[in-house]
Amino acid sequence: MTAAALRRLHGAFMVDAEHSAVPWRDVFTRVYGPSLALVCLGVWLHAADALLVSTMMPAIIAEIGGIRLIAWTVALYEIGSIVAGAASGLLALRLGTRRPMTAAACLFAAGCALSALAPEMWLLLAGRLLQGLGGGGLMALSFVSVGLLFPRRLVARVMGAVSTIWAVSAFLGPLIGGLFVEFATWRLGFWFFAVQAVLLAAWIAARGESSARPADIRKAEQKAETRFPVFRLLWLSAGVVSIAYAGIEITALRTPAFVALGVVCFIVFLRLEAARGGDRLLPQRPIGLGTPLGAALTMILCFTAATIALSIYGPLIMTRLHGAPILVAGYILALEAVAWAAVAALLSGAPERRDPVLIVTGMALVGLSIAGLAYSVSQGPLWLIAAFAMLQGAGFGMAWTFILRRATALAPPGEVERAAAAIPTVQRLGYALGAAFAGIVANAAGIAGENGPQTPGDALAFAAAAIFLACLPLAALGLLAAARFVRAETPPEQSGSEAEHEGS
Repeated sequence: MTAAALRRLHGAFMVDAEHSAVPWRDVFTRVYGPSLALVCLGVWLHAADALLVSTMMPAIIAEIGGIRLIAWTVALYEIGSIVAGAASGLLALRLGTRRPMTAAACLFAAGCALSALAPEMWLLLAGRLLQGLGGGGLMALSFVSVGLLFPRRLVARVMGAVSTIWAVSAFLGPLIGGLFVEFATWRLGFWFFAVQAVLLAAWIAARGESSARPADIRKAEQKAETRFPVFRLLWLSAGVVSIAYAGIEITALRTPAFVALGVVCFIVFLRLEAARGGDRLLPQRPIGLGTPLGAALTMILCFTAATIALSIYGPLIMTRLHGAPILVAGYILALEAVAWAAVAALLSGAPERRDPVLIVTGMALVGLSIAGLAYSVSQGPLWLIAAFAMLQGAGFGMAWTFILRRATALAPPGEVERAAAAIPTVQRLGYALGAAFAGIVANAAGIAGENGPQTPGDALAFAAAAIFLACLPLAALGLLAAARFVRAETPPEQSGSEAEHEGS
């Protein structure tokens, strides 16, 4: 249930609360109102973080430097989120939700404080890793809490409220970051979220432990012996860090060597994963075109890796190369989330038979947007960058709503829940790997003004074009995987279980 709920959130408004017979007044009560606020605040801290930091990044680079390490701010955050997401469910089963959520909020606050105090980029990166651990933990545990704190009949309404919080964060994240940069300092932006996290931790600690329903208690007892995959996650994290490290200093020997080391780490991770039994994080053969489910996860990995560059480098290039105010650059990023939410809401009622067309069309639009951004981010104007950002969001909104439905329908028996849980994990892995890859390309192209054209403007334009052009092969591979994914026949005997899964 947690993985499906998370995918609904990232699909933005996949839950259509208006079709529910439950009135909102049943949620906003003395019994459930505080729990709803708790869940929404946990999601808010995680959801607003990305656009807040992206919007403030040009000012951060201007003060403490570290333009070569800008991609690490995303890669380390996503590593932390992957680890926290994998740990949160197990911790909730063993300890309940109160103590893990309190610890996650404290980690997030500590990360924000460290980032706010950082005199150089390396310390800010340590703060970002802590923010990822805390924010990812809050996100996952908030969805665990939805299943424990609310009866089944209210879950749709709660998910609708949480989806609204996610959309609101797309507007407020750039606004908050831009206001602090324009009228104060970016450091106060981190302190603002650190204070919120401390207050949330105090509130959670003061609350009593949520009481799980009997069915949940039995389920927890059955899974309590599940072991945390520490060694597998270490190999996975080492692979991302190695590839990201390859991009700091570009040399003919060092860069390929660390990329190769990262690939070896991923191979070891996949082999360890395949050797596990019921506690695997991913389905069997998760990457490749040999199976429909492997093609689906490959598609997600490729397209998330290919599209994270806009969030990392977009504000920096728009402010320095095109003279955009920080607020404008932030809201151009927000347009992607708005388009994603709007298109997902518009198409959410499409019948299952249209899934293949919508998935392939949406992914094709995403690929087209990357090609458009390769030109517009480097050459302008700003309205054209905004148009392709919206096209990218619309493509994801068109396809993402239906990926979970089709992937779980195509999953082999016994792999449905694992397939659903793998989608957000692979998505975050794609963001982390995409950030590491973009960092290599950006530094090789001379984004710092060293290896490319000698004038700052020409160096930025050259690097911008190189970054997005380098993402096109990833998008092409993603489209190939999408075609393999949608060509597979859905087993009719799984349609009933799929409907049941979607309803949970």
